[in-house]
Amino acid sequence: MEINHATESGHWYEQDGKPAYTIIGKNGNERPTTLRDARKLGLVPSVTTIIGCAAAPALTNWKIDQAILSCLTLSREENETEKEYLDRIKADAQEQARKAAERGTQIHALVQNYFEKTTDTLSSDLEFAYSAEETIQNICGEQVWICEKSFATERYGGKADLHNEKYLLDIKTKDKFTNLNLWESHFMQLAAYREGLDIRSAECGILWINSVTAESCLVWAEEKELERGWKMFLSLLNFWYSKTGLEV
Repeated sequence: MEINHATESGHWYEQDGKPAYTIIGKNGNERPTTLRDARKLGLVPSVTTIIGCAAAPALTNWKIDQAILSCLTLSREENETEKEYLDRIKADAQEQARKAAERGTQIHALVQNYFEKTTDTLSSDLEFAYSAEETIQNICGEQVWICEKSFATERYGGKADLHNEKYLLDIKTKDKFTNLNLWESHFMQLAAYREGLDIRSAECGILWINSVTAESCLVWAEEKELERGWKMFLSLLNFWYSKTGLEV
């Protein structure tokens, strides 16, 4: 399963690019920003919110696999109803997904902090950061990277993991390195970030990090796929605005 960085998915941005993930409610407590808030405050949706409008077959298959594995490991208890059994299987599968997401987020944050020079040098997980740095340097050479840069356009916003004028990289984790192909969601995400950051000639790629072995691999997106991804993203962007009525 691939894990996107948690701070970008499903969130909102102000017109100046500042993240607006939460607001202070009427009761004085902090809460997640809603579509209603976005309409009042003039916020724009995140790239991953827009991409989420499309089907994600790979993620769906992964969830199905987790449910099947839970079925194989959990036996039906005596006097347990079918509904109770199914609910227990679902809960177990969801727990596995939660743990995978948490681990991916931890690794992502560690690599981010390492490039920002804020990582604790005593961390036992620095092997993930070292692997990422070595892979990137071997392919891109010595570079000055901008980390976790948020941005906004008139209609969408986002936060890029690593970029400069020449390269744009997004970090994702997998527990197995059997298939490192890029998918349509990757092309859309990279193309939307490249346009939003106004670095249209930058080479774009996904830095895969194995969440078990710390192995890393940089896979580039071809220019023709990025162009196709940009067209797909624009179509989904129009769909999302039509569906939500945010511009009305």
